[in-house]
Amino acid sequence: MDLNATLIGQMFAFGLFAWFCMKFVWPPLLEMIEERQAQIADGLAAADKGSRALEEAEAEKAVILDEARGQAREIIDQANTRGSSIVDEARTEAGSEKDRILASAQAEVEQEANRAREELRGQVGAIAISGAEKILQREIDTNAHKDLLDKLAAEI
Repeated sequence: MDLNATLIGQMFAFGLFAWFCMKFVWPPLLEMIEERQAQIADGLAAADKGSRALEEAEAEKAVILDEARGQAREIIDQANTRGSSIVDEARTEAGSEKDRILASAQAEVEQEANRAREELRGQVGAIAISGAEKILQREIDTNAHKDLLDKLAAEI
């Protein structure tokens, strides 16, 4: 192989091209590659951090849900207890109202019976006086006999 000027010129041109690329082209390319690597590393770190935050949020969500369920159970138990106490209070009030109404009705029945007895005593007295007048058919002191009959009717 002969060394001629074309080969030497090509070697010089290649050397000049390699120097130019290493001086002006290669550093910006390396800088862009390093920036991209840094962005990728930051993205991976952020994704890892987000994944950990998601796991923590899931755990916190589970705790909060358990607390909420516990509170809901407590509220339901309190509502059931309050409902039972309201029913018991209503039963007690209904029982006392029933007793009051029965006592009132009993008193009214007794009053009515007393009125009927008094009316009956009056009628018995009137019938007795009328019968006595018819039997005796004479002048009788009605006031004296009436007092006597009233005493008799009171004993009846």
